[in-house]
Amino acid sequence: MKVPHSLENVDRDVVVRTFEYDDGSTIAVDFGTSAADISVDVVGSTAIIVADGEQFEFELPPEATAVSARNGVLTIDE
Repeated sequence: MKVPHSLENVDRDVVVRTFEYDDGSTIAVDFGTSAADISVDVVGSTAIIVADGEQFEFELPPEATAVSARNGVLTIDE
């Protein structure tokens, strides 16, 4: 699964990693400890993230089956 372009260019110190497994892949986006209380909403194919008072929107990859956020880390699973 390919990382959405808008997540690659976030203006913060965000770490984006992709993990490939035999049965799928996961994109993990770590917004850091200052954004421990992030929230995510999915509207259609658009994910809306609120982290540390900032809002980010991006189109989910077509392969995405689940999106979640916990402890400052957003995960997109295939």
